[in-house]
Amino acid sequence: MKEHLKHPIFKAISNAAQKLNVETYVVGGFVRDLLLKRESKDIDIVCVGSGIDLAKAVAKELNIKSSINIFKNFGTAMLIYQDWEVEFVGARKESYSRNSRKPIVENGSLSDDQNRRDFTINAMAISLNEASFGNLIDPFNGIDDLNNQILRTPLEPSITYSDDPLRMMRAIRFASQLKFEIEENSLAAIKKESHRIEIVSKERIIDELNKIILSEKPSIGFNILFDTGLLKYIFPEMTDLYGVEYINGKGHKDNFYHTLQVLDNLSENTNDLWLRWAAILHDIAKPATKRFDLKQGWTFHGHEDKGARMVPEIFKRLKLPLDHKMKYVQKLVRLHLRPIALVKEVVTDSAIRRLLFEAGDDIEDLMKLCSADITTKNSKKQKRYLDNFKLVEEKLKEVEEKDHLRNWQPPVSGEEIMETFNLNPSKEVGILKNKIKEAILEGEIQNNKEEAFQYLIAEGNKLGLSAKEN
Repeated sequence: MKEHLKHPIFKAISNAAQKLNVETYVVGGFVRDLLLKRESKDIDIVCVGSGIDLAKAVAKELNIKSSINIFKNFGTAMLIYQDWEVEFVGARKESYSRNSRKPIVENGSLSDDQNRRDFTINAMAISLNEASFGNLIDPFNGIDDLNNQILRTPLEPSITYSDDPLRMMRAIRFASQLKFEIEENSLAAIKKESHRIEIVSKERIIDELNKIILSEKPSIGFNILFDTGLLKYIFPEMTDLYGVEYINGKGHKDNFYHTLQVLDNLSENTNDLWLRWAAILHDIAKPATKRFDLKQGWTFHGHEDKGARMVPEIFKRLKLPLDHKMKYVQKLVRLHLRPIALVKEVVTDSAIRRLLFEAGDDIEDLMKLCSADITTKNSKKQKRYLDNFKLVEEKLKEVEEKDHLRNWQPPVSGEEIMETFNLNPSKEVGILKNKIKEAILEGEIQNNKEEAFQYLIAEGNKLGLSAKEN
């Protein structure tokens, strides 16, 4: 392993450790990623001694002038050297109480520290000690599990997951990111201990869930979350999408697996977390709006509007941001049927203008979501939809170039309406503003001040209003 430790930072850590006479090792994710040939600039260092003292000695060795981040309560320190982020900690052994994932920590050996790791692939260490520099210490055959693409806990899995239930989320996250299999006993333990996730903070859970969502094929992680029972504890609205109901021989599609297919389809074209969240939530209100009609069969009328109303509550409970990101997801959920409706009918300029008006700068993202939402297995129907989608996209560009409705601002303001007719704030002002907007969207007038003002005068006269004389 010596050939992988040629960067000066490793020699500096080794020299500092020798001067302090402490055993020191590179551990965890950096070692795993090194063996997987994945680039990583985050280094975790464990020493049998004080991690804070070692960090200070390394900073001196590298002549680092900037301050070191020290976390005394955790016995850790972190420094940045060039574009490397290095965290130092003393070797520890841990014990847990039943109702908390916060361990009782004691000083320990390297072996103790490896025992407390979540998975064998994260329990490997590389020596930075002078006599054994570059040697791999792998007590749980993590390198075999790495080669076989297996996720396995170093110790008995039920104890590992019960002690720190967040490790269940981490197992699924690694399975999703790395496309590894969770070892059979470990998977059974997650099913058994899934209820323990309730003692973990929402912030830590959503951090892992977002990493699953951002993996190359997120359905891998969501399928395991569902099959192990974890999903019903952390995101019950999503599990409610599962299943098919039949009446009179008519069934609807399974909206859980449909949602995963939409998410995977979308993920092929974007790494945007919030656009992926829009895919997850686009049909979230289907269970609440599901009805059976003897003529139409299964319907989900209004699920887009109800889904949009559900977004803030879901974001709040999951500890997702309640800012513009939530508003963005809410908008896409509310509008996700609109382009599909255009595909099914003759595309009018008026319908395109209204879509541009409502979607604004998010129109391209909305079209990506709607294209991903076409999951029919009928290849002819899929081709027809996608071809029609291209026509809609071309029409969007054409109308936008002509009418400039993206992030539309009215060409005549409310203040100008009041000034023109000598009005105070009133119902008439709102009526006239809306009439101008509708006239532009319907193509009755162009989106410019001159035509809008002439239209305003005419509509004001119809309401019995007289324009002031200049």
